[in-house]
Amino acid sequence: MSGEGSWILNWSTSSASWKEKLFKVLVIGDLGVGKSSVILQYVKKCFMEKYKASIGVDFALKTIEWDPQTLVRLQFWDIAGQERFRKMSRVYYKGAMGALVVFDITNSSTLEAASEWKEDLDSKVCLHSGHLLPAVLLANKCDGEGRDRGDPSWLDGFCEKNGFSGWFETSAKDNINIDEAVHFLVQQMMLLDGGLSGEEEQRDRIPMRRASEDGPRREVCC
Repeated sequence: MSGEGSWILNWSTSSASWKEKLFKVLVIGDLGVGKSSVILQYVKKCFMEKYKASIGVDFALKTIEWDPQTLVRLQFWDIAGQERFRKMSRVYYKGAMGALVVFDITNSSTLEAASEWKEDLDSKVCLHSGHLLPAVLLANKCDGEGRDRGDPSWLDGFCEKNGFSGWFETSAKDNINIDEAVHFLVQQMMLLDGGLSGEEEQRDRIPMRRASEDGPRREVCC
């Protein structure tokens, strides 16, 4: 009997030590840059050649075991890229903890739009601490025929100028750097939410350049 009671006590203690984090993540950018495909690839590990453009906002959920004591629940808000929906963005942004800002690396006009989306984001929402939301820039469709095969390190300056936490070359179609980009964003959200230990915080408080050097592997895009 005492052995059974001990097992129950241990199980309860173990359960009590678990922590859960819920993060609302915005996925924003112009129409056709691949926002929905990025989410679908991350959540369900699949890609659809043809998809219907989002109207208003779509949702997706993903739960990950961040470490042996922490579950992270990610709630992705896929915001439609049409201009008319940007006027409602303040409602969509409320309660967000981080953002993925997506542009099409084969279409330079969508990069300019990405800076506009980031400016809109910064003007309408911030964390309770007063910090701006961590935002990661995704240079999507790096598998595309129309992309510039040169070194995209100039995006370092773009991200610094526009206040991005970092950037990644991604392909939703070929699943390039999707997991890495989301993992990096979760790190930033955990830091600002106080969810990392002091040692982890020092290890994960990384400079801008690291996001492009350690995350993306450009040779797989060529």
